[in-house]
Amino acid sequence: MSTPYPFAAIVGMDSLRLALLINAVSPQVGGVLVRGEKGTAKTTTVRALSALLPGVGTVTGCRFSCDPAAPDPTCPDGPHEDGAAHARRPARMVELPVGASEDRLVGALDIERALGEGVKAFEPGLLAAAHRGVLYVDEVNLLGDHLVDALLDAAATGASYVEREGVSVRHASRFLLVGTMNPEEGELRPQLLDRFGLTVEVAASREPDERVEVVRRRLAYDEDPAAFTAKWAAEEEALRERIAAARALLPSVRLGDGALRRIAAVCAGFEVDGMRADIVTARTATALAAWAGRTDVVTEDVRQAALLALPHRRRRNPFDAPGLDEDKLDEILGRFEDEEPEGPDEPDGPDDDGPGGGEPPQDADGPGTPDVPGQREESGAGPEPQPQTSDRQEGRPETPSSEADTDAPPEAVPGGDGGGEAAPVAAADPFRTRKFDVPGIGEGAEGRRSRARTAHGRTTGARRPRGALGKLHLAATVQAAAPHQRARGRRGPGLVVRRDDLREAVREGREGNLVLFVVDASGSMAARKRMGAVKGAVLSLLLDAYQRRDKIGMITFRGAGAEVALPPTSSVDVGAARLERLPTGGRTPLAAGLLQAHEVLRVERLRDPARRPLLVVVTDGRATGGPEPLERAARAARLLADQGTASVVVDCEAGPVRLGLAGELARELRGPAVTLDELRADSVSALVRNVRNTSSRRAA
Repeated sequence: MSTPYPFAAIVGMDSLRLALLINAVSPQVGGVLVRGEKGTAKTTTVRALSALLPGVGTVTGCRFSCDPAAPDPTCPDGPHEDGAAHARRPARMVELPVGASEDRLVGALDIERALGEGVKAFEPGLLAAAHRGVLYVDEVNLLGDHLVDALLDAAATGASYVEREGVSVRHASRFLLVGTMNPEEGELRPQLLDRFGLTVEVAASREPDERVEVVRRRLAYDEDPAAFTAKWAAEEEALRERIAAARALLPSVRLGDGALRRIAAVCAGFEVDGMRADIVTARTATALAAWAGRTDVVTEDVRQAALLALPHRRRRNPFDAPGLDEDKLDEILGRFEDEEPEGPDEPDGPDDDGPGGGEPPQDADGPGTPDVPGQREESGAGPEPQPQTSDRQEGRPETPSSEADTDAPPEAVPGGDGGGEAAPVAAADPFRTRKFDVPGIGEGAEGRRSRARTAHGRTTGARRPRGALGKLHLAATVQAAAPHQRARGRRGPGLVVRRDDLREAVREGREGNLVLFVVDASGSMAARKRMGAVKGAVLSLLLDAYQRRDKIGMITFRGAGAEVALPPTSSVDVGAARLERLPTGGRTPLAAGLLQAHEVLRVERLRDPARRPLLVVVTDGRATGGPEPLERAARAARLLADQGTASVVVDCEAGPVRLGLAGELARELRGPAVTLDELRADSVSALVRNVRNTSSRRAA
């Protein structure tokens, strides 16, 4: 096993290091979610922490790492007698790969032995291996929802449960949970974000000197890991001792009424949902005081705890950026200035000596440097604040950003299908949309849009297992084994079950699809000042795609051709940002947009053949530019339809005189056409009610 990079040698990353150390002191804080761009040493920092954790004593032979001083009375390998042989080992760091199965995570029962012999033959999973150590989940946002649910349930309860057809196993599973994610690849849904105790935003340093130091240390480590680690051994041992001392001090830390009032005021002031935020902030502030060697929680502890525990709990939708307004935080805490405790046991806070403790050294290359792996996010220990005052967060459409304004000529005249380009317009407020799905039954990634055969859902039948047994279909298994009992020499009430008798349940649930938007941004859309409503409709469909666990992509066409504004991704908020900056103007190369969609879908079928696409064309159906533009668009539409691509056309045509071109396009695509008004879910509900009322009156 390779030597991990020393935690004490990491450059910068103050917020991440502090959050990890807080959890090392008090695992009850609930773990850390690390958000950041690729190449920011997230994984290196997490792996470095495991070497600092104190070793654990375990009962010899116990696969579940039971503590010999307090063994788990329900341990599957128990019961463990007092004075049982034990050994001491380093704390483990267990990594959960993105492609792991549920059985690999929680463990698996041998169903054949359970039915035939009545024994609980259980193979422990990663949750058992991580007990009393670190469970690291890279790209946690790409895990299946059922895996994330099982993972976070174990983290919250401290135990893992495996139940199969009346046979159940429970074992302890307490660990320090660390998840990393790149927001560009998609977000976690809000209820899962809330289950992580702390969150940290990391980014590569923009300071040349700091970047130089990062590269210098990394090259030295790669050249001779043993020598580099030995150079930092003293600082590593100091951190290890400080963690142990803080753990010992933690039960003595007093969280007074004044600190509790500050925490409650901050959580109420930022309008976070539920009470988990208050509890996590209180535990974090207590751990910060213990880390600083104090027995009282002071205002600075509450401030630092809020900066780590609240940013991800303020998000109301996927388009909100995480963060906390520090000015507002200071204003709330300032109301309690007269209540600050005084006394000799209030030394300098954790900001004064950094997460590593001790005085900063003079030699930046020497082992005394308090920085630890990665790049500096900021000079303090809290995460960089993100302003939370955008128009969208207040429920109003955003105005175009200054960046978007500079990309387009100011006040360009839309002028129909002429060559002018209009500045980006803000999207109207999003609304709840109709549900569109892909016909048939797929086998793609689990989601909430189209019918699919999935590992979870309602049981529709049974089949022989394909590889490892999934969910057992008990009735089908008994039915397959019953005719052979006499030939197998059955004696007594037991059922003789063999591997060939096992049947797994066939389940039907919902899958996520690839929703590819093809958006008309030509002058004909802007000329009638409809682009704000069109962007609002697309934004609503993006939000719907987020809620249904879809991947999304976006193609825009205007002027001379089409472009891929957003390659297929799970990051819906990136799609919303691209949409806001979308300018309009020029001719309408509809055929180019459809052909570009055909190419994108062709590539995506090679990358992920199981994920079925849904094409959403947002246009008024006009086509200009080049010879026979309408005929070329019709041929492109038939090309998509012949490949079986499910399509929906959102008809943006308005005015008293309508040409019906979008409807013609929908017929060529063999899909439905809906107007902007019909796209709203409430409009559909009203239509259904009207039809029912009319039918009732006729029947009367």
